[in-house]
Amino acid sequence: MAHFAIDIENTLGVALPDLRRLAKEIGRDHALALTLWRSGIHDARLLASMIAVPADTDLALAENWAADFRSWDLCDQCCTNLLRKTDFARSLVTHWRGREEELVKRAAFAMIAVLAVHDKKADDDIFIAWLGLIEEAAMDPRNFVKKAVNSALRQIGKRNIVLNQQAIECAERIHAQGSKPARWIASDALRELRSEEVQTRIK
Repeated sequence: MAHFAIDIENTLGVALPDLRRLAKEIGRDHALALTLWRSGIHDARLLASMIAVPADTDLALAENWAADFRSWDLCDQCCTNLLRKTDFARSLVTHWRGREEELVKRAAFAMIAVLAVHDKKADDDIFIAWLGLIEEAAMDPRNFVKKAVNSALRQIGKRNIVLNQQAIECAERIHAQGSKPARWIASDALRELRSEEVQTRIK
């Protein structure tokens, strides 16, 4: 875990597949999720994100949990397992994109990536608007933000042919910013978005 830049303080080292199996056995249990989160144990918090009830999760809880993010994996798992399923999922993008805390800002762009994959009802216009936020955030040199911005750009560009072209144009503008993080974000995204595999699938 330390090798992959995960904070190992208060961590037991339970494998993610084992946590998922446990979550399946438990089912949705919001009260237990809150108790697990309060334990401060990293693995318990990952499990909490899997069993918390989206309908019982409000913005205040999302804010409280985000304030406790200490590792990128907990940030991403909360976005994937829980927050994307809430009624306010899309609003978290604009709510968190300007935050100073590295992992809370990362969460904004992790939400974009997750919603690009899972929110099948979202119109293209929503993602096109988010490309502007991605372009702006590409100026942030912090590693965990940079990687989430890259992921958000790639996932939007893999959604359909229209968004693929929009994402490619966005990546080209990001590359023109000239900074080292921006060039990495753009080059990595363009490599995938222009790949034969992606172009074949979206066409």
